[in-house]
Amino acid sequence: MKWWLKQSREAQSAIMTDEIPLDDALLQLREFIDENSGEFFVQVWGNGANFDNTILRRSYERQGIPCPWRYYNDRDVRTIVELGKAIDFDARTAIPFEGERHNALDDARYQAKYVSVIWQKLIPNQADF
Repeated sequence: MKWWLKQSREAQSAIMTDEIPLDDALLQLREFIDENSGEFFVQVWGNGANFDNTILRRSYERQGIPCPWRYYNDRDVRTIVELGKAIDFDARTAIPFEGERHNALDDARYQAKYVSVIWQKLIPNQADF
């Protein structure tokens, strides 16, 4: 709670705006995954696969909703960031943040952007696969 009180008013208000019940949010995410990939193929990236992903997985379990991805498809953003640094690319400094820091959607977009850029630098010719 103390951490949130130190954040900007915009970030604080974002967690209280347009809130929906947890069941609805989990079902919407599940539906999105089903429509775009499927539980066997989707890879879920968390900033700490044993943190973000675990919180989501446990939320599905507590609500009695099947988790829409397999445990072996958990991915850790910290690992790919370190791989980027190993090839002399620090995505977090090279890619500017857009939006409000600690706004969940803005943070997620930023994370997706730099994971994608690092992935493309690590595997530049994906058409070969």
